Order: sequence, then structure tokens, then C-alpha cells
Amino acid sequence: MSVGALWGVGVGPGAPDLLTLRAVEVLRRADVLALPRASDWSESMAWRIARSAVGEVAGQERLFLTFPMSKDPDRLRPAWQRAFDAIGERLLAGRSVAFVTEGDPSLYSTFIYLARHAEARWPGLTIEVVPGVSSVMAVPARARLALADGCERIAIVPATYGTEDLRAVLMKIGGALPSVVEAIAAEGLTERAVFVSRATMADELIERDLTRVRAEQCDCFAMIVVARGDRAGALAGAVLAAREALP
Repeated sequence: MSVGALWGVGVGPGAPDLLTLRAVEVLRRADVLALPRASDWSESMAWRIARSAVGEVAGQERLFLTFPMSKDPDRLRPAWQRAFDAIGERLLAGRSVAFVTEGDPSLYSTFIYLARHAEARWPGLTIEVVPGVSSVMAVPARARLALADGCERIAIVPATYGTEDLRAVLMKIGGALPSVVEAIAAEGLTERAVFVSRATMADELIERDLTRVRAEQCDCFAMIVVARGDRAGALAGAVLAAREALP
């Protein structure tokens, strides 16, 4: 029996025109689009992003899969089992499945867990990852911030995992907003922090005053970028020398 192919396709941070050409081509070619959502009643944000670029494809199935926004294994296991069963049924029928993810499939993506088990579960399966523009890149672009120059290091940390060692790009703010803002203030970096929600989407919000950010604005598409200082990296010395040489 021939097993179908499985793609993990990143559709970018929100703006439909940030989908890559390869992503659009694969999404139009796949027999089935596997579309994750947070609940049975919510829309798939990944499909909302991709819909206008992909359009209507004759005979293509849209398979909506519910993954609760939780770290509780007792809630996640049944959802994953249903997803595996549904995807496997289509792969074993020889159909190709494109699992659509927000941002990039390799960064905090549900596809990571699917890909880890897929080869063992379906021997002979071909798996391909189509990268997408990540929110980690979209947020500084929209806020006109440089993440790191030639002499700096950068770390990307999900804020929900704790705020004791904040030093970087903070993703998935959610309910951690108060502790994140408090930690940033304790470091004396409030004026160097920028809050960005839903970067590149129609309802994008960029706020440079953290005291004005409301809890309801902090969903999984919210990030805070903290810059610890102003510098010009490898060019700093040359820039300073040039300034000193001016009459």
C-alpha cells in the first residue's frame, strides 16, 4: 500500500502576502489541508492567513483539527490521538496532507510533535517542511527594531516558562503579562521594551508604553522585544572615529 506524503507548511505571521511561493504551491497541490484550531468553535488562524492566497481547489479536503491551548497531558493526549487517526486515515489512503501552521513549522509549532512520531507510525512516509516567515522576524520588522548586530547575542524565550532570566525576545505572553512587565521594570528596561501584537495582521498593535498594554491584548500572537542598549556592533569604533574626525 502506498502511503501519501506529509508536509508541514508555515504560512507566516499573519499577512497573506508573506506566504512563500513554495507554501502557496504546496497548499494548492495537497489533497488534504490539516488545519489546527484551539477549540471546536474557533476558526483556524493558520487557514485565516492562508485562505486568500490558496483560494478554492477542486476536490481538496479541509480537515479541521482541535488542539487545546494547554500543557495538561490529560487534555492533549485525546486531541492528539484524534488528530493522528484522522491524518493517518488519509495518508494510508494514499492522499497527501499539508499540515498548516502559523509562522514556521520548526518554531513552537504543533507540527513538531506530529513529525516526531509520523515516520514510526506510518513507515515509508515522506515528510517535508516548508519554512515560513516567523513572528520573531516580523515583529522587529514592523516595530523597526534591530534584534542583534554583529557583536550581540540573542535568545528567544517563551514568557510563559518564567520571567526570572528575561533578556531577549519574549513570545507567547498570554497571562504572564503582569510578571513580564514587572521583571522588565525591575531591570530598568521599560523604556527599551516594545509590545507587538498580531504583527502584519489587519489588527496589528505596536505599543511602546508597556503601562498601556491591556491583558486582553496578550494572546499567543503577542510579543515583547527588549533591547538592553544602543550600539553599532563591529561598526561602533569606526562610527565614533568618524564623528571625532569631523571639524
